[in-house]
Amino acid sequence: MRLVNLVENISGSSGCPAEHGLCIYVETAKHRLLADTGASGLFAENAKKKGIDLTKVDTVILSHGHYDHGGGIPEFARINPDAKIYMQDCAEGDYYSTIDGLHYIGLPREIRDLPQVVRISGSFKIDEELQLFADIPFEEEMPPSNRPLRKKQGDEYVQDDFRHEQYLVIREGNMHVLLSGCAHHGILNIMSHYRKMYGNDPDYVISGFHLMQKDGYSEEDIRSIGHTACVLRSGKTVFYTGHCTGEKPFEVLKNVLGDRIHYFHCGDEIELTAPEEKVPERKAERDEAPSRKKKSKFMKWHRFFAGAAAVCFAMTMITGYRRK
Repeated sequence: MRLVNLVENISGSSGCPAEHGLCIYVETAKHRLLADTGASGLFAENAKKKGIDLTKVDTVILSHGHYDHGGGIPEFARINPDAKIYMQDCAEGDYYSTIDGLHYIGLPREIRDLPQVVRISGSFKIDEELQLFADIPFEEEMPPSNRPLRKKQGDEYVQDDFRHEQYLVIREGNMHVLLSGCAHHGILNIMSHYRKMYGNDPDYVISGFHLMQKDGYSEEDIRSIGHTACVLRSGKTVFYTGHCTGEKPFEVLKNVLGDRIHYFHCGDEIELTAPEEKVPERKAERDEAPSRKKKSKFMKWHRFFAGAAAVCFAMTMITGYRRK
């Protein structure tokens, strides 16, 4: 499976210009799709640089109703009027931010008149390869960076509950890939709901974590990020992140997750492959299973305490630097 980051906040080595937004091109066995379209027409310029023909895209998935993810939809519709654009039916609502004063951050109004838009409510199966799920519960608290985000109800601006956010699951053979735009519901809540639906962790997650905060990070913020990293470390998933994650939060996550997390820059390209199938145990290996289980249990706790130490070190470095 080929993925190319066409829009992200930070340019990579390819030289593709960046903007605050997200657009990821995905080639699967059956589809050519875009996950979001960034804030403008920049995705189209970068697609040309990467040799991607946007007229061959058959599907667009809008992760949620914010301009930095759907602002490029009008330009895409001009290039490709046939591809279906899937969004939650409430994604066209009135969404605002209170950062630097109350201002509109929703989608361009002209999207409402596009005939190729498919409005759905909740989970939806596109085909055997592509499935969407949405409207998940907040078992853990939402990311603190959600607090300045509002939706307009009548004459009031209330806390956004992000019912307009949806997540794409791509199943290709034995490989399961989960794509999310900003993970406004919190990556731990999304992963938990995924496990309830599919019975296991995805092999890969491509998502912003929405941990970026303009006014810096408190010690409690760093502890919360460290907690997230330790929970994610207990699984098997490999993460590709960026956009709204933030540089300092990424450092904390990286200190704990190591090579299980990577920054996905604008212009970067990755190839995802299915995990190798497990080789059946030989008899001698089965006989050694009890001792291996003890060792596995010991290693599990060893990894936990090592992760906790890494989080403490990251907190000390970051908070100490802030005091200076």
